[in-house]
Order: sequence, then structure tokens, then C-alpha cells
Amino acid sequence: MITIDNVTVGYGKAGFITAVDNVSLTINENEILGIAGESGSGKSTLMRAVYGDFSTGLRIKSGTVTGHFTNAHNGQLIEEPSSEFKKLWWDQITYIPQGSMSVLNPLMKVEKQVIDGLPKRERRGSRADLRRRIAEFLAGFGLEENVLDAYPHQLSGGMRQRVLVAIAAFVNPRLILADEPTTALDVVVQKKILLMMVEIQRRLRNTLVLVSHDMGVHYQITDRLVIMYKGKIVESGPTAEIFANPQHDYTKNLIASLPRLHGRRSADVAGELA
Repeated sequence: MITIDNVTVGYGKAGFITAVDNVSLTINENEILGIAGESGSGKSTLMRAVYGDFSTGLRIKSGTVTGHFTNAHNGQLIEEPSSEFKKLWWDQITYIPQGSMSVLNPLMKVEKQVIDGLPKRERRGSRADLRRRIAEFLAGFGLEENVLDAYPHQLSGGMRQRVLVAIAAFVNPRLILADEPTTALDVVVQKKILLMMVEIQRRLRNTLVLVSHDMGVHYQITDRLVIMYKGKIVESGPTAEIFANPQHDYTKNLIASLPRLHGRRSADVAGELA
């Protein structure tokens, strides 16, 4: 689906600051891929490069990011470089950023923000029909229709984050990129949102890329895990194998940092409850 080939990504032109250094990675169809690492390891920068978001001064210094998508209208394979990914936004590719209050417009009701984010093909029919379809979709996330009439500040953090997840899933994308989607949420709400994301991926059979510094989150839901450190990938493989037999010292430290409950990692306990 996505091929990242020897990519170096950073910011600035005259004084280029490298954030991702010579990374190669394949993102496959129908998988939940986790990207882990501490703050500043390059996780979010890599996701912006994959999404094709160069609005913050980000640029690819070397290497290529290429997407391979099937056109929903004629079944033909589309191959695009990341510089052209913008035309696939909210169609083939959607993005769940961290920080719902910084993403949702505080001066605009939720209904308008949902509709404005939809591609034209999803705006078919009357406004009332579109609202009905959106309300039915939100109900699957435990959100009542009156959420559409609310401003973001009138919703809890968990509700706002569920709105963002619902917006990203509504268009049936082939790829959902989630950048720390449960940061700052309490563990109960976090768990609900993660389980929703897993259910979406299973139902749509699409690809979910989950960026998180929380190794417990990766343990619970990802199929494959990539560990980043100082802008490089230092380890990758099936999540279960990495947790069972980590090879890199940094990975070992990340896993060892998980708190333990009665001699077991909290991730083990959480996994049993999933």
C-alpha cells in the first residue's frame, strides 16, 4: 500500500534539520501497524510525510514515499508519490491527529465540521439525508445525534476524540493514520476508543497506522510494530515477537518501563480485558 524507500525528512531549506534519517518501511494492506518511540524520535514527522502534509515546512530531502491504491470507481491501481497524496485526503487516506481541541474549530458546530471534511461523493442527497447518515454512523461510536448540534467545548475529551475517529472512518478509507489518538485521555476512555479503532479496521479491512509512545497500547492492538529512535528505525517485526524477544537495547528499555501489576506487565492485564 505505502512504500517508504530510504527516506530522509526534515525541516528548513538553508539549515536543514533532519527528523527522520534514511528510513525504509512498507505499510501493508489490512494490518494494524504500530510506530513507537519517545518524543522526538521522528514518529509524527514520518506520518506527516506519509500523509503528504508539507504545510509546516516539512520536506523530503532524499528517498521516496509512494502509495499504491485501488481506484474505487474503476478498480485501476493508482500509484502516487507523497507530494500528490493531498488529492487522496479524506478519500483513500484519512488522518486522526492528537489534541482534539486544537483540531476541531471551537467556533463551529460539529455537524458543519463533519460535513466540510467529507469529499463531494459523500455529500449526495439532501442535507437532512446526510445528517441522518452521519447520525447513524456516530451512533456506532456511542454518540447521540445531539452531538452534531454541539460546539467542541461542550463535549468531553473522549467524545471529541470519538468524533475525530468517526470523521476519519466515515469515508471508508483504505488507510487511516492515527497520531497519538488517545493522548491525555483517562485509561477507561482510552480503552473504548482503541477498541473502536480495532473494530473499524476489522470491519473495513483497511490499514490502520497507530503512532504512540505507549507500548501498552501497541501490545493490545497492533499486528506489527516499528521502533524509532533518534529518527531511525532500530527494530521492527510482529508485535508479539518483539515483546517476547526484543533485540535492541532501546526496545528492551521501552518494554521494561511498562508498570507491573502483581508481577505481570500492565499490558498483559489490559490485553486480557480487551
